[in-house]
Amino acid sequence: MDKAVKEKEIESSRTDWPSVNTKAAPLVKALIDDAEALRVDVSQGSLGECRIDCGVRATGGLEAGRRMAEICLAGLGRVTLETTNPELSWPFMVTVHTSQPVLACLGSQYAGWSLSVEENGKKYSVLGSGPARAMGSSEKLFDELGYHDEAASAVLVLEADRPPPKTLVQQVADACKLPPNRLTFIYAPTSSLAGNVQIAARCLEVALHKAHELHFPLDHIVDGIATAPLPPPAPDFVAAMGRTNDAIIYGGRAQLYVSGDAKAAKVLAENLPSLKSKDYGKPFADIFAAVKGDFYAIDRMLFSPAKVTVTALKTGESFEAGHIDTAVLSRSFA
Repeated sequence: MDKAVKEKEIESSRTDWPSVNTKAAPLVKALIDDAEALRVDVSQGSLGECRIDCGVRATGGLEAGRRMAEICLAGLGRVTLETTNPELSWPFMVTVHTSQPVLACLGSQYAGWSLSVEENGKKYSVLGSGPARAMGSSEKLFDELGYHDEAASAVLVLEADRPPPKTLVQQVADACKLPPNRLTFIYAPTSSLAGNVQIAARCLEVALHKAHELHFPLDHIVDGIATAPLPPPAPDFVAAMGRTNDAIIYGGRAQLYVSGDAKAAKVLAENLPSLKSKDYGKPFADIFAAVKGDFYAIDRMLFSPAKVTVTALKTGESFEAGHIDTAVLSRSFA
């Protein structure tokens, strides 16, 4: 088949993808309705936006983080807290599954919307994730996906230690072409219980992002499931960021089900694990310190699960690569 014709067919099929913001709306309402039980604080910002604090002033908790993760996935995936062998040092796991892995993980969950404003002399920089990206972000990824969302409201999830300032709220509203009172911002710092869970729940998303970096055809990824150990939170931002990254890089496991050629599936499996990165081998906080806090100096190939299985649906063959590194996990989580 001609490549241009094939790409056009893919783009056409993606117009049938559901609205990620519409799908997420019932989950946002449920989070608001259960705010007291979940120990989250709901308030209205100065522009009328809805703000849901899941871990800054609010206590939040594991369930708040689990729900944040499902909202990030636009209601297209399930996030569960489970246990493996209770004799292991870190037996509790975050497991993610979605039958719409490309849309849920890359079209919604991925923290790809870079936002930065200055208000009252203070700079506020954050990466936005969740459904609102598909409405307001200018990321090239959405051109590749052939997808843009339209909905009556939008929700953005922020890994932040304070609520978004008015200037940023207006920036997001303008980008989404919505009045601010149709926006919801859900936020929690990495050091919180909720933030800890929602970041570990990106174990499948990083596998999708790595596959994209490796130029594997996204339309060949049919289904996916992944799991990562639930890391203990840390009050220090760098330590907390390190633990959540290590949970995936050294403890994450993903399985992708792909169409197409089995040889391509084998190549993907061989190159997908984090150990293929030149920066692999030390706790993430140590790697971060070695580059003097320059996140972009870290090899982007590091951000992927520790162990992967890729199953070629056409032949039934499965290809496995990588391994769980309990030694590094123990150093990181101690």
